[in-house]
Amino acid sequence: MLVWFHLDNAAHLRGVQLFQQHKYSEALAILEEAIKTEQPQSDDYRESAMLIGQSYFMLSQAPKAIPWLEKIPATNESSYMLGYAYYQAGKEEEAVASFARLFGVNAKSAAAHLLTGQMLVKRQLEEAGEDEIKKALAMNPNLPEAHYILAEITMFRGRVAESVQELEQELSINPNFSMAWYRLGDAYVRQENWDAAIANLQRAVWLNTNFSGSYILLGKCYYKKREFAKAERFLRQALDIDPKNYMATYLLGQALVSGGKVEEGRAVLKRSATLQEHAPE
Repeated sequence: MLVWFHLDNAAHLRGVQLFQQHKYSEALAILEEAIKTEQPQSDDYRESAMLIGQSYFMLSQAPKAIPWLEKIPATNESSYMLGYAYYQAGKEEEAVASFARLFGVNAKSAAAHLLTGQMLVKRQLEEAGEDEIKKALAMNPNLPEAHYILAEITMFRGRVAESVQELEQELSINPNFSMAWYRLGDAYVRQENWDAAIANLQRAVWLNTNFSGSYILLGKCYYKKREFAKAERFLRQALDIDPKNYMATYLLGQALVSGGKVEEGRAVLKRSATLQEHAPE
């Protein structure tokens, strides 16, 4: 009996080791055998079930993870995986419940659908995410950040005018949301409406002075308006926050050259080329 336990435990440990080495297919083969002889209430059983579920998840076979993850007490990690697995298996209600459990909200609430939508968008499931967010807004039309996420989706799809409408709705609900002001400025930059962009980007800066993106776009707007001294000021502020930002460095170089500071501008442009070469792909 002791020999049997030792061999079984050795198989479990080998499966764990293979999982840690990211050899998920090999880990599955061993752990699915090992769990047959493990006691359902034991730590080894729970670990085997969890790792089998994770292995299927990592192998892009998330629905196969469901029966294994359902065998163990809920954790943040298992709820996260089950949310996506249920959705891929067509079990939308269970997916919402899993994401709701992950974030500690009522599964029947608008917040649960909003969180589900956001999680789906993060996995590039924009269409499904959009549907969930619209369900959330149907339940609560004044739900903060819902219109913002819809604006992000429409912006990604190139529907800038629609994105502006969503952002305006968001800001009517949540005017303290600096990222919504930033995105509204970004939308106007894409439409080359520099004055409207500047007004909204300035609001973003007033609410959050530590985000370089707003300063970069302000610098770009003033550069396009040929107000090079203002462009320089905002781009230097961006680089104070993010010294290795390629775009801020490049735009600053352009603004300096155009503003008559040719030697310094060329040096900055040279530095921007170096930053681009070493930028992560």
